[in-house]
This record gives sequence, structure tokens and C-alpha cells, in this order.
Amino acid sequence: MSLWEYKVITSGRGGFATPALLEKFLNDLGKDEWEIIHFQPQPDNALVFTGLARRSTQRDWTLQDAAAAAAKTEADKLRAEFEAKFKGATGTAAPAAAEEKPETVAGEKIAADDGFRRIRDTERDLDPEADDEEPKDEWDMLTSEDELPTFFEAIRPHMRRNQRGPGMSVGVEHLAKKWDLSDADIRGALVECGFAIPDDEDSAPVYLEYEGDLYWLNVNRRGELWLNTKEKPRQVFRTVQAQKASPETIEEIKPDNGGQKHEGRGRKPEPDATGSAPTDQSATRDPQSAISSVPLPTGPELLEKIRPLMRRNRRGPGGSGSTSFLSRALKCTEADLMAGFAALGLVLPAAPTDEPVRVEVGADLWWLNQDQRGGIWINGQEKSAEGGPAPLTGSAAPAADNAGATPAPGHVLAVVRLLLKETKTGAVAGKVDRLADELGKPPADFLAGLTGAGLVVPAKAKDKPVFIEHAGEIFWLNKNAKDELWLNAKASKFSGREGDDKGGRRSRPKKKSD
Repeated sequence: MSLWEYKVITSGRGGFATPALLEKFLNDLGKDEWEIIHFQPQPDNALVFTGLARRSTQRDWTLQDAAAAAAKTEADKLRAEFEAKFKGATGTAAPAAAEEKPETVAGEKIAADDGFRRIRDTERDLDPEADDEEPKDEWDMLTSEDELPTFFEAIRPHMRRNQRGPGMSVGVEHLAKKWDLSDADIRGALVECGFAIPDDEDSAPVYLEYEGDLYWLNVNRRGELWLNTKEKPRQVFRTVQAQKASPETIEEIKPDNGGQKHEGRGRKPEPDATGSAPTDQSATRDPQSAISSVPLPTGPELLEKIRPLMRRNRRGPGGSGSTSFLSRALKCTEADLMAGFAALGLVLPAAPTDEPVRVEVGADLWWLNQDQRGGIWINGQEKSAEGGPAPLTGSAAPAADNAGATPAPGHVLAVVRLLLKETKTGAVAGKVDRLADELGKPPADFLAGLTGAGLVVPAKAKDKPVFIEHAGEIFWLNKNAKDELWLNAKASKFSGREGDDKGGRRSRPKKKSD
């Protein structure tokens, strides 16, 4: 039967500075044959704990232990004799194998290591002036100043992630409680480490660097002093001073049709004796002069060649293309391209706000216009079977010229129907102002065309709309909460009750109970 002795173990209020010191403490307990039977760490800091350990004061004697001890003693004797034979040749005395073991304070000889724990003298444990007979280990040397962790290492286990920025932070008041020190002692340690105590929350932080990390102090709105740290940012570039370039040495780079770049290098060319600049392509700034002139087809063949290069017109039906793009694609100059258009009768209007001059070529209508930036565009569209224009590219886009001048009701709705966009409810709708802008008409004229077709503008957003039917669909006007007027259309599911001499039928939807 074993007898036990117990020992209370604790890390103290401040806890261990590093996990390595905690491991050293637990390993020393194991070497002394202490068995930890209770271990309770703090929830917020695993380096602070209390516990209970025990170890046996007496072991049961067994034949195996006795035989092992005897064998070890005999082996030690043989080793000592073998060593003495070699040392005897040099005149040295026999080693201390034959000498008696030194006696302990208790008057007993130190026996060979037989597996039993040696008896420790406890007579002078209570004497405060007695010297420590046992050699000091690393744990005992922790009280030495050289073995203590630095201030920056000691605060690491107590720091938590900063909730108001990058890095980690800890309150000075919290450190004082953990280390059982006063706030004045902590502040004094901060000053000795080189920190500058801020006066208030608006004070600019003063950063310190230690082992690749930045440290600084700040005061929050409640007047509490906090210590912060974060990783030092890594520099990814360095700034250099550049020089201003003169206009004569600027390299002008403009991409051509093939994605290549023409570069004009050197100084601006000097005029010759006639007063004109040289015509060298490498020195001129005109990108069109860098393109070799290619003979263009004439007549309708020119329009057929540019038709695949045109895109859908954003503000109306049909297709369009800028002369600058078309000239690069056809490898010619804009002047040659405009001359080809002029041969077909395509000319710009006298003023950008004037109506374009439309020319009928075959089954298509063609015209030129100029945008706000001075760019020239060519436009084209097919003529519909009813005499109104239809999209040149086959897309759903109506002509802009017949929407505002009191056309037939069916024609107005057919023109504007293709500009309406689908809604989440399955219908199609469009803001009246946007539709008028896309058709190039004033909103008042466009609205007059819609009312002439039989549509009624509601006075309020809550007024019931008046429906008219056209081509299997019903159309109506409504106002939203922002007082914006919208044109709506959806598939017709009801039959009309009243005829309209303008071609549409004004009707109201039937209820399911009718």
C-alpha cells in the first residue's frame, strides 16, 4: 500500500510570461515524480492556473526491483575496475569506485541508484538564513533580472485583437491588475521603454519599433490608457522625382485598325519655303496621312461595303457608323470617304439641329449627321412595307420621323411599341420622356401623337387608365408616385366594347365575374 504526500501548485496572480516557462515548470514536477490530479486554468489566460499534485512516499518491494538494483550495482563495479586497469599504467590511483560514498547531512551513505527516491533533508527548511544547498535551475533563476522577459514579451499574452483597427491592444489598467502593480508603476515602465504618454484622445500617436512590430499609446474617450501594437508595414515602392517633358518631345501614339501604334517622334517639323509643313508620314501629326489611300468603290457599292461595319443605332432605328472608324477600316482618308458620300447626295445639314437630308438608295434610306463632339456619322435604315421606316439591321427599333406629326393611331403604336422594355410583371413599358428623346421628338409633340391615337393622360397616379387595343395588345398611360408619365402595353385578353374611328378600340378590361 502506497502513502501519498500532496502539494498545491499555482502560477501566481500574474501567471507565466511565456508558454515555455509553463512547460518547464510542469516538466520539473514530473522529474520529481509529482502527479497532477487537478489543474484549473483561467478562462481568459491559459498561463494562469491553480492545481493539486501528489506523489508516493513509499514503494512496495518486489523481487524484480531488487534484482535490477543488484545488477546495476554489479555493473558499476565492473566498469570502475575496468577503468582502473587503464589508469594504473600511468600511476594514477584507482578511481573513487573503491572509496566510500559521501555521507549526507542525515548521516547516511548515498547508495547506488536503485530506483527509489532519495531522502531529502528538511531540518533547515524553516531557517531563513540557511543556504540553498541544491543547485539552482532555470526556474529558480527567473527571479534574476537577466532572466526576466522584456516588457514587450511580458505584455504579449495579455493583448487582444483591436476592435477599432489593425493589430492588438491591452489596457494599462488591465496590466496593473494582472501583475498586481499600480498604474504608476506601469506608466513608469512605459516611459522607461521610450513611450510618450498622450495627453488626450486627440494627441497624435508616437510609434516605437521592437523586433519588426510597431507599438504606440492612445487615450480613449473615457480617459483610459491603451497600449497597441501592429506589424510594421512593408515598403513596396520608392518615390523618385520625374522631369516635365516639353511639348516638342511628346510622343503621340494612336492605334490604327489593326491594333498597331503609329508613333511621331522628335521635334515638330519646320515649315519649308512655301510655308507648309513637310509631308513625311513619320513627322506629321495627322493620323489619316499615315494611312495609304485605297481606291473606294462608288455609288451603291460603297454603301454595301460599309453596311457590315455599321452597328445598331442607339437613338433610333437602323444602323450607324462614324466616318473616322469607317475610314480606318477601309484604309482610306475621311476626305475620300466624304467625297464618296457626296457623290451619292449624302451631305450634312446646314446646322446640327436641322433635319438630316435623307437619300433613298434602293430599298434603304441614308443620311449624315454630326454629334456634339463634331464627329460625322452615316445612318441607314430600311423602308417598311407600309411606307414607314423599319430597322436596317432587323432589330426592334422604330423610325423617329413619324412619331410626332399626328400619324395614324396604328402607326404611332407600331413605331413606339418596339422601344418599350419588358417589366417584371410580364408587360412592356417605357417612360414617355425617354421615348420622345430616343425618337428625337419634343415630349409635347410625342405626347400629342399618343393622345391622337386615343390614349388618355391620367390626372393623378390613382386614376384608372383608359385602354386602347392595337395589333392584339392593349396600350395605356399611367403616372407613378413621382408624377412620371409611362406608356404601357401587354397582350390583350379582353374584347373591346366601343369602336374608335381612328383605328384603335377604347376598352376597359372585363372582370372575371362578367
